Amino acid sequence: SPLDAMKGPREEIVYLPCIYRNTGVRKPDYLATVDVDPKSPTYCKVIHRLPMPNMNDELHHSGWNACSSCYDDASKKRSRLILPSLISSRIYVIDVDTDPRAPRLHKTVEPVEMYWKCGLANPHTSHCLGSGQVMISTLGDPSGNGKGGFVLLDGETFEVLCNWELPGEAAPFGYDFWYQPRHNVMISTEWGAPKILANGFNPADLKDGHYGQCIHVWDWTTHKHVQTLDLGEEGAIPLEIRFLHDPAAAEGYVGCALQGTVFRFYKTPKGDWAAERVIKVPSKKVEGWILPEMPSLITDIIISLDDRFLYFSNWLHGDIRQYDITDRRNPRMVGQIFLGGSIQNDGPVKVLDDKELDSQPSPRIVKGKRIPGSPQMLQLSLDGKRLYVTTSLYSAWDKQFYPELIKQGSVMMRIDVDTVKGGLKLNEDFLVDFGKEPDGPVLAHEIRYPGGDCTSDIWL
Repeated sequence: SPLDAMKGPREEIVYLPCIYRNTGVRKPDYLATVDVDPKSPTYCKVIHRLPMPNMNDELHHSGWNACSSCYDDASKKRSRLILPSLISSRIYVIDVDTDPRAPRLHKTVEPVEMYWKCGLANPHTSHCLGSGQVMISTLGDPSGNGKGGFVLLDGETFEVLCNWELPGEAAPFGYDFWYQPRHNVMISTEWGAPKILANGFNPADLKDGHYGQCIHVWDWTTHKHVQTLDLGEEGAIPLEIRFLHDPAAAEGYVGCALQGTVFRFYKTPKGDWAAERVIKVPSKKVEGWILPEMPSLITDIIISLDDRFLYFSNWLHGDIRQYDITDRRNPRMVGQIFLGGSIQNDGPVKVLDDKELDSQPSPRIVKGKRIPGSPQMLQLSLDGKRLYVTTSLYSAWDKQFYPELIKQGSVMMRIDVDTVKGGLKLNEDFLVDFGKEPDGPVLAHEIRYPGGDCTSDIWL
């Protein structure tokens, strides 16, 4: 159960995809292994790098060949990390079993497999299924248009099998998904059309309908698309979706990037699904930026394994927030920390009207380095006491909004969490500086634990 997992061993190493696309460095993306064991002589160091065999893949998120959903099957072992490439549409299967500290490439699934068998492209979220198969959501079709479908891989051979969704039922856009078998449901989210977002963000594309604002409800048994919940303008660009970890729970939260909102989705008494806004981070009136109002841009969202705290990152404003979600409909903010962002008090942006802060935050310096970029990907320790964060969102958007990230590389930081009353404190002794990599500064993205974590595992 999720509560059993909370008592699991402390993390000692983590895996992060590192991206060179859009940085000017002509090298392949790679998977970094980072030592996070304070007792180790290589603490806070990249101890291994596995370069991919191709360039410009844009590694992004990762998943497993087996997780807690396969708990009852003794033949299943968490031995392969699934690494989909957001832009090239390749899927790399990584052997982390032979030597967990030095992963090796097991198989490359070429894009034509997905194009020809499924009519899909731009894979994003990977989850293993209780059946032993691997399911991956997609953003588009092979022409770069939006298409929210799902690819099934064989869990042993990693051959592309077929679409998970029924013919003609793909959503207009895709991004993330989470399933809850006890309620026979899967829910997916929307980002935008790959060929539109691939090279940067243009607000005009939003008005032209190239970005999503809906979440989609699917029948887990029949694979039928049963409901579309339009979250409206307030819910534009719904990205990461998280059911509560309790497998009996019929509710969860989705972070909507563009207007800084979090919606709670839930099963209604009559058996269908609905959504309500439960958090809104006010935009700030600014000058010296590309628009007169700066949204917070909620980009990652995570729930502690005991379903008590919700965390999210505001990639433009520069803060991470912790909410007590014991009262599911009324989250209460109990922690906040600013680490970089676009409104620092010595930067080019002046805040003219702020509904939350009295003054603009100061830059943060850790181990002598000023934090470039802004908090983005989050990963929580199993016991909920350590929150790891990286600062890169996606190479083209990094280049547009935080050009210093391209020159300096991203960083990984650790925040110590008060799990009793709530509260976030930067650990001043922890920093992984991806600006010092052998081939030049790189953009490190999602953080994954070898034994599974808050965002990889689904309990049945």
